[in-house]
Amino acid sequence: FSDILTPLPALGIDFDVVKGKGPVISNKVSSMDDVVALRPMLSPDEDLPFVSEILSTLRQEVNGEATVIGFVGTPWTLAAYSVEGGAERHCKTTKKMMFNDPAVLHALLDHISDALVEYCSYQIQSGAQVMQLFDSWAHHLTPEQFQAFSLDYAEKVIRELKKRHPDTPVLFYVNGCGGKLGMLKSCTADVVAVDWGVTIKETREALGEQRTIQGNVDPMVLFGTEDEIVSAVDRCVAEGLGQHHIVNVGNGVIVGTPEEAVGVLIDRVKEHSKVVSSV
Repeated sequence: FSDILTPLPALGIDFDVVKGKGPVISNKVSSMDDVVALRPMLSPDEDLPFVSEILSTLRQEVNGEATVIGFVGTPWTLAAYSVEGGAERHCKTTKKMMFNDPAVLHALLDHISDALVEYCSYQIQSGAQVMQLFDSWAHHLTPEQFQAFSLDYAEKVIRELKKRHPDTPVLFYVNGCGGKLGMLKSCTADVVAVDWGVTIKETREALGEQRTIQGNVDPMVLFGTEDEIVSAVDRCVAEGLGQHHIVNVGNGVIVGTPEEAVGVLIDRVKEHSKVVSSV
């Protein structure tokens, strides 16, 4: 449901989605004055009323037959978009801020973290049964940078959400998690989701057999043959050891992916689920 950048306009960071470019932010954050000028997330129901309308409608339409998942970008991903003004291959402006004026970046991350607690709570109160935080730009960070500029702030959001909504599972997706699996062991999210650049086997070894993990079929496999898709799912399930594992692609479904291919993946996962349920 929704988009990872949806809460930004409520903070005073406006964006538009431009065909061929993706999100474009006109009023980028570049100084401490810009951070201080940001609005707090005080009334998401007034600033983002469509979120509640959509979630409540979805809950009614699925009628208990599926789980409604709310999602949003992590503090790091939203901060990077806000500084760059859109997608940027090297995340250059944000990394320059990190190395030359880290206080500004930390202040921005702190502000967004507080806002996300309120925004995620709003989604949950509006009907989301699970919350997923997407760290789409984590691949721009070294393990050390990931800890200081991403994980610490994501944890701030996750911990507060668990206090407010203890019965709502929180999922944390990390793109480019190679070299970062060890530090994710301490993450308090109910589920850790990984991209296709690592194996489920090494993820399981790093996080333990009792940790629920999510992932991570290469989404490009969905452009392959039915046999290739089935084989990829079988391998993913086998590496997950058949327990505490949510199978999906290791990122988003790529534009142009045949719907029938997605159906093949889902059907194969369901076949494995029936086997596990019968044991």
